[in-house]
Amino acid sequence: MGFHDQLSRSWTTANSLLCVGLDPDLERFPKAFGTGHDAVYRFCKEIVDATADLVCAFKPQIAYFASQREEAALERLCNYILDTYPDITLILDAKRGDIGSTAEHYAREAFGRYGAHAVTVNPYLGGDSVAPFFAHGGGVIALCRTSNPGGNDLQSLDTGGQPLYIRVAEMVAGKWSQHGECGLVVGATFPDELRAVRATVGDLPILVPGIGAQGGDPQAAVSAGTTADGRGLMISSSRAIIYASTGNDFAEAARQAALEARLASLPPGW
Repeated sequence: MGFHDQLSRSWTTANSLLCVGLDPDLERFPKAFGTGHDAVYRFCKEIVDATADLVCAFKPQIAYFASQREEAALERLCNYILDTYPDITLILDAKRGDIGSTAEHYAREAFGRYGAHAVTVNPYLGGDSVAPFFAHGGGVIALCRTSNPGGNDLQSLDTGGQPLYIRVAEMVAGKWSQHGECGLVVGATFPDELRAVRATVGDLPILVPGIGAQGGDPQAAVSAGTTADGRGLMISSSRAIIYASTGNDFAEAARQAALEARLASLPPGW
């Protein structure tokens, strides 16, 4: 099953646009939870189990695992999600982007080792840098208009009457989509830009970070970015959900935060 069909199944099964980001940081774990062997895996697994019926996607951020020498925990976690919750879309947040020979190994990592349905990529190196991802049959989600303030440094530059992020959206929707299944990243902190990207790319799925800790308005994102059928978005929240409590009730608190985020991001009529 391709990325788009998988995501469509996830939206239908969960009746939700919410994506929970998995950004484990041992320093933020509940003290009683501990930081010993298997702590990263156990923490993430409890978050997954507490929120799985409320989400269309999980999005582990690879840097949080790699910096703590926990790639094995990430592999184990991805396998657990795929085996236990097959209706949920698994997005590896890696923001990869390199020449073709290196991209081939990044593609093997994302789709071979971790089994992701899709991976985030940096589009700056152009089409040949993502060709290996398409060759492996996975989805490619390109950075377009990111949620951080510094995104303006390049993404809003005028390129012949259009900002660069619109040129990226056109490239992904027009050229890249001829070779494989694509999506884009547009931050909830920029609803006007999200609306412009949606008008450019048609029904391509858009990953929308920036709600929760970054302050984006989920209803503004829904209004600006959903497709005609009220879908089309993966509205992502990470820290506001997984660190909703620093106590032993962290999993229960994460579920409550996810429930509130899901309700806040429901399109009218759902």
